[in-house]
Amino acid sequence: MVPITYNLRNLTERKGTTLMTALGIALTVAVLVIALALTAGLSAVFSGSGDPRQLIVLRKGTDAELTSSVSNEATNIIRQMPRIAKNAEGTPLVSPELLTVVNLPSVDSPEGMNVTVRGVLPVGLTMRTLKMEEGKMFEPGRRQLIVGDAIARRYPSAKLGSSLKFGKSTWEVVGVFSAGESATNSEIWTDLDQLRGDYDRNGQCSSILVRLNDAGDLKATAQAMADDQQLGVQAIAEKQYYANLTQSPTSIFLQSLGYGVAVIMAIGSAFAATNTMYAAVARRSKEVGTLRALGFSRGSILLSFMFESVCLSLLGGIIGVFLAFPINGLTTGVGNFSTFSDIAFKFKVSLVAVIFGLIFAAVIGAVGGFLPAWAASRKDIVQSMREG
Repeated sequence: MVPITYNLRNLTERKGTTLMTALGIALTVAVLVIALALTAGLSAVFSGSGDPRQLIVLRKGTDAELTSSVSNEATNIIRQMPRIAKNAEGTPLVSPELLTVVNLPSVDSPEGMNVTVRGVLPVGLTMRTLKMEEGKMFEPGRRQLIVGDAIARRYPSAKLGSSLKFGKSTWEVVGVFSAGESATNSEIWTDLDQLRGDYDRNGQCSSILVRLNDAGDLKATAQAMADDQQLGVQAIAEKQYYANLTQSPTSIFLQSLGYGVAVIMAIGSAFAATNTMYAAVARRSKEVGTLRALGFSRGSILLSFMFESVCLSLLGGIIGVFLAFPINGLTTGVGNFSTFSDIAFKFKVSLVAVIFGLIFAAVIGAVGGFLPAWAASRKDIVQSMREG
């Protein structure tokens, strides 16, 4: 085998060419890592939403809360069903909820973005894990709001103490809450009855959140609801409902765009690596002949030049990872076609993204370096010495 130090020395001697090629590969890897960070961030938000013991009940034939409508009669029937969990006071953990969207100017979009407003009853609050970061909980019977911390950060008009005008009324923001890494942080919450009255939707809700005694009862309970013709509803596990949101057209488009750009740039980077290695082979023709004269086989020379190309690409991959790291933890939002509202998430540059990026760089180097390495290994000893 040709000593590894031989290849490393050659890379350092061609500083300008090495750096330019590495930077091209670095940009490719940075784009890929950012696309992976976007995917990981969206997945973290939606996978962190929901309770494994809970069902979301929607009108039959709908797949999103915003387009669903469930009657109060259905809510009362569901409260009497078996397997429904109850709190310490014996109240069934069944939460009718109303959703609407309002347009608010954000730091990213001054002309406004749609934000989800959710009306809930006190029982619905007990079915989530919320932490009040600022202010207080809204009071039932009053036009008060609490906003998720992602809303408070990204929408200046929705900060604690401000007032929002939507529906028929003016609403006071009295608190800011957080709910871990979940889509709930991108919502505004208020009293269900006040929201119903403001939008003339008394007697109905958008969805019903139902907690069961055991997660193993989800399938049987969902089937029982679907079979009851009087209800006219369908039920889906809350965890599954939020997982499905990651497959929205917007999310898929953004992910596909990132991967597509990375692949196109990878093709260009592979050509750059090929040109760089071909130039290296041409300049080092005498060295190749000397290596052959010293007894190194064609296979050893092939592997040597391939190794050099991969090292060049990995250098670019490492630079690309560092270029992508500043977006780690950066909060942004994406419109969701299922909820018709903005969902905030944080880019996550995970270890998986870093490893995948470096593997991607190595593949670029291997593909780009194969033909030049093959050309070097096939050189005739005498001809190589004369060319030098």
